[in-house]
Amino acid sequence: MTPYSLAFYVHTVTTGTVLGLRPADSPDRVAAVMGTDFAENAFGKRALVRDYGLAEFHFHRDRGGAPWSGHHFSLQVHRLARRDRALPGEVLRARYGRFAPRLRFEKLQRLLDRRGVPLVEIPEYPANGPYYRTFWQPGSQAAVSFIAVRDSGGTPGGLHVGDVYRIQAPVTASEVEMRGARARERRP
Repeated sequence: MTPYSLAFYVHTVTTGTVLGLRPADSPDRVAAVMGTDFAENAFGKRALVRDYGLAEFHFHRDRGGAPWSGHHFSLQVHRLARRDRALPGEVLRARYGRFAPRLRFEKLQRLLDRRGVPLVEIPEYPANGPYYRTFWQPGSQAAVSFIAVRDSGGTPGGLHVGDVYRIQAPVTASEVEMRGARARERRP
C-alpha cells in the first residue's frame, strides 16, 4: 500500500471528511470536488446516492422537489479487492496514487494511535455479527468496519479476517447508543 493511500484513510478517519467534503455537503459541492464521473441512484424522491467507485455520498430531502442535503458518506474499501486500479476514481488517484486491494485494520489503527486518534469498539448491528466488527472515532464521528470472521455467505470474497470493509461518517453518538440498546435486547 502506498503511503499516500494510507494518508487518505488516516485523514478521513481523523477528520470525518473526504478531500474536505463533509457528510452534510450538497451534491453540487461534492461534484465540484470529486467531479462528474459518478453513478447515481435515486430511491424514490427523497434519497439519492452518488457512487464514485471507492467513495459514495448519500443525500436526503424532506419531500420531492426540495433541495438535497448530504446525509453521510462511505468508503467502500472492500471494492478494492476487485483489483480494478481505476476504482478509486480519477480525483482520488491523482491526489493519493495507487490504492492497494486490501487495507489492514491493525495497520490503520496503529497509525491513528500514533497520532492520538483513538478508535473505540461499538456494538455491531445484529445482522452483521459475528462477521464484522466496527470501531468508532468519537471526535470525527467516523466508523471503520472490518472482517472479523470469514464466511462464504456473510463476507465478500477477496478479503481476509482483519481487512477493512468500509469507513463511514457520520456515525453519531445516538446511533452508537442505539446499536448498544439493540445488542442488549438480543442478549439472553
